[in-house]
Amino acid sequence: MTIDTRASDNAASRGFLFALSAYLLWGLLPLVMKAVAHIPAAEVVAHRVVWSVPIAGAALLFLGRTADVKAALRSPRTMLMAAVTAAFISCNWGIYVWAIASDRAVETALGYYINPLVSVVMGAVLLGEKLNRFQVAAIGLAAVAVLVLAFDAGGVPWVSLALAMTFAVYGFLRKTLPIGPSQGFFLEVMILCVPALAYIVWLQMRGEGHFVASDPYDIALLVVCGPVTAVPLMLYAFGAKLLRYSTIGIMQYIAPSIIFLIAIFIFDEPFSQMRLVAFAIIWTALAIYTWSMFFQRVEPPAQ
Repeated sequence: MTIDTRASDNAASRGFLFALSAYLLWGLLPLVMKAVAHIPAAEVVAHRVVWSVPIAGAALLFLGRTADVKAALRSPRTMLMAAVTAAFISCNWGIYVWAIASDRAVETALGYYINPLVSVVMGAVLLGEKLNRFQVAAIGLAAVAVLVLAFDAGGVPWVSLALAMTFAVYGFLRKTLPIGPSQGFFLEVMILCVPALAYIVWLQMRGEGHFVASDPYDIALLVVCGPVTAVPLMLYAFGAKLLRYSTIGIMQYIAPSIIFLIAIFIFDEPFSQMRLVAFAIIWTALAIYTWSMFFQRVEPPAQ
């Protein structure tokens, strides 16, 4: 029996392009969020949810996965789990939108840098997964970096920690949802759509909403919030299916690196020497963590 290496290589290439596109779009997302910085974060998140629904729905129709969603709708347990994951991802979106509008993009980059390490800690604490010495060293260095930032800012870098924690918890709970990534995303935004739409209508009735005919620029920006939310998530889902875990593990640093560069060179956010020290420690920790993934792959099994 022969293995079709050409088909395998083509799948990996397509997976790489899907994942790369997702991470590039996530990296450039602060540019869109900065454009809507004059709009309250809660309203922006509500529009991200509402305008994601038709895109996610169209993707399901194209993939022919509507039967999975129908089955999930008949399962109270699945719907409850989807509601919980939806709550965590909406919190993550809210913090992210607020942070970009408040000139704290550097902190958002840090949050997504340390997110993989937070996920490793959660796996050890909640699932009893064993940590190798490289992972322990990486986590220790990340903790040192957080302490350095806390000392520099005179307080805990809560934006970074909150982003990392909410996304790590979301990822952890999302794995337990008995449905595919595209179907799960549709369920989440569908659940969130009801309160989001109600909130938008309430704002418009009070005259406080920004989705008004007199300002087509704001309307266009708010509608765009849907595609920039849904498309990267779906591209990532397709890419993750076709790539090895170690490849995805390395590529996940693309987005925070782009966010970091945008924060420094486009948003002109302050970057002190202490922050440089902290980020240098984080980058060292991530290099060790990334090496640990390859170490685990090549380490021979116990005899």
